[in-house]
Amino acid sequence: MSFMTMLSRKFELPSPSEALPGRLEPAVPSEKHAFLDRPLAEPVPAGGNWVVLGMGSFWAAEPLFWGLPGVLMTAAGFSGGHTPNPTYNEVGTGRTGHAEVVRVIYDPARLSLRAILKIFWEKHNPTQGMRQGNDVGTQFRSVIHVADEAGVAVAEETRQAYQDALIQAGIKSTITTVIAARDDFYFANDYHQQYALRNGGTGKILKGVGVLFE
Repeated sequence: MSFMTMLSRKFELPSPSEALPGRLEPAVPSEKHAFLDRPLAEPVPAGGNWVVLGMGSFWAAEPLFWGLPGVLMTAAGFSGGHTPNPTYNEVGTGRTGHAEVVRVIYDPARLSLRAILKIFWEKHNPTQGMRQGNDVGTQFRSVIHVADEAGVAVAEETRQAYQDALIQAGIKSTITTVIAARDDFYFANDYHQQYALRNGGTGKILKGVGVLFE
């Protein structure tokens, strides 16, 4: 495979037939959440809800959410692709179709999806397509995955609101965030969970465009 072909694939999602085969065994984190001190793989509690957010490096994105009042759990992982139970290295090849994501489990009685998405829109650049800053590739694309069509409606409304805010601020770029109702979340391994807290910083900083979501 030529260098140019490899480079172009960084920006193209694979078809199911092109994707890596993956494996049957899921990665299940064995350690507790480093901030919340609860098992990472505990189920969504009754009355809880979740959203999966791709906004670049999950190392840099996860700390934005784990301390919010009403957040019950966060976890780094992968979503939106074809390969079952992918590894970090496999996702990095661009041949699984997944994005690096953070799953946020929250209590909707204390924290709204809209409030979570306010942070999502403001803390990264949702107009960059298959990249986020210096991180280039399909795994760094902007995505919102929710549980149902009601969540899709909220996410789409906020996407339009933020697009309008960008235009009003003189930014003509189009938001490329993909919104879908899907629940294919795969945990990253222990090494990648709460990486910033366990390792004294990520070395990566997410940068928004400087426009507030109202």
